[in-house]
Amino acid sequence: MTTPDTPSTAGVSPAPAAPPAAVGTPRRTALGPVGLVLAGGVSVQFGAALAVTLMPRAGALGVVTLRLLVAALVLLVVCRPRLRGHSRTDWGTVVVFGLTLAAMNGLFYQAVDRISLGAAVTLEFLGPLALSVLASRRAVNTVWAGLALAGVFLLGGGDFGDLDPAGVAFALGAGAMWAAYIVFSARTGRRFPQADGLALAMAVGALAFLPLGIAESGTRLLDPVTVGLGAAVALMSSVLPYTLELLALRKLPASTFAILMSLEPAMAALAGFLILDQALSVLQALAVALVIAASMGAVRTQVGRGKAITP
Repeated sequence: MTTPDTPSTAGVSPAPAAPPAAVGTPRRTALGPVGLVLAGGVSVQFGAALAVTLMPRAGALGVVTLRLLVAALVLLVVCRPRLRGHSRTDWGTVVVFGLTLAAMNGLFYQAVDRISLGAAVTLEFLGPLALSVLASRRAVNTVWAGLALAGVFLLGGGDFGDLDPAGVAFALGAGAMWAAYIVFSARTGRRFPQADGLALAMAVGALAFLPLGIAESGTRLLDPVTVGLGAAVALMSSVLPYTLELLALRKLPASTFAILMSLEPAMAALAGFLILDQALSVLQALAVALVIAASMGAVRTQVGRGKAITP
């Protein structure tokens, strides 16, 4: 989803530009790529908090099914993606992206069904954190990643031993899928115009997950109140954040994007405090400061050099 427009100034060859017919020239936004990522993060975490309140009505898999279905319908109607004119590689990329979306959402909601939202997002973040270290070509980014990691564990209270093992495993699996999402989101954005690839990928993910949701929730998925709440979750947790991130990744380096994701645990803690009555401790407040410092440092390091790393 990244289309680097700024030539490298550090001896790193810029990535090949995507053909105009495939991607086109993205318009500038008032927020800029960093602002788009932050806005998407706020939306997705408050959507996740709302989803937790919906799980008693529809089950974890049912919530994911509603989220993916509604998001796919909205994006298909709005984007009206072309089905012709794409290569086999294009379709392969979008299918893998869709399956990654489905797996990431399914694993994450299984995690928050067993452990707290803050702990789940904290563990999930280890995926993009690892990607930021692997994608970066500068040693200083390891320092920012280490600082973010310290904040992540402080936010989790420094001790995950009392958490449900299955919940921890699901959260770590979601983190691996989150890292894959960053990679395939970037590739999809380079191959499809605007948000067309996202719309198609969301449809693939929704169809792949539908049997699981029906098996767990059955007719509960047809309840009007459940559908309405599921639609709100879809808009807040899928349509808005994924679209903003897709647009941001066209100009933002993958390693910088991954470090910016370190703000997600802080956003989850805030959403948990406001919606789920989960108070912040002194250690957690310190953790928020650490992850913000790590994110700002990464952005200054990468954006200041005009360097783009293509996954």
